[in-house]
Amino acid sequence: MVTTAVDTARTDSGSQESADGLIGAGRAFTWLLVVCGALGLLASWVITIDKFKLLEDPNFVPGCSLNPIISCGNIMKSEQAHAFGFPNPMIGMVAYPVVIALAAGMLAGARYRRWFWLGLQGGTLFGVGFVTWLQYQSLYNIGSLCLWCSLAWVVTIALFWYTLVHNLKHEIIPAPARVRDLVLEFHWVVPVLWYGAIAVAILTRWWTYWSTLI
Repeated sequence: MVTTAVDTARTDSGSQESADGLIGAGRAFTWLLVVCGALGLLASWVITIDKFKLLEDPNFVPGCSLNPIISCGNIMKSEQAHAFGFPNPMIGMVAYPVVIALAAGMLAGARYRRWFWLGLQGGTLFGVGFVTWLQYQSLYNIGSLCLWCSLAWVVTIALFWYTLVHNLKHEIIPAPARVRDLVLEFHWVVPVLWYGAIAVAILTRWWTYWSTLI
């Protein structure tokens, strides 16, 4: 079997399960958490600041409102932007720093028990489910896109998928050996197809508008 970057990360920092049941992570996965956490935090921060400005001045136009389709302002003014009774980016302001902090611990050699990794998987599952709902709302109900929101979608999908890859690799989540080997060898296929499906959905949703720009 061809060895991939994610697979070799298993031994980059001695991430095998230790005798006391603690499991670490390879550097590739750990740095992915750092980068995705930082980008997600940046997106959440910018959206939150713009939301405050919009509350102060209803006529404020966010910098990422570029045209009728790419309009952060439309997203911020929608009901879906307050799904839990407060601005959605506040969730990111809490969740992404947690991801960064956990990754920093891993870079320092921290190892965690199985329940921790399952908890991280559960958190990323909630996140990817929530952003999928937001994608649908943006495309088919609100009718606008937010670039910063799209960045949060991208990093949340990556966090979910590669946490799953990590947990399958270390048998934290049970799976047949053949399935585990396929996931490790072709770990890039799912995110590529996932992002591609989102891109196709965006293109087809506003094909008439995009075609006028060509």
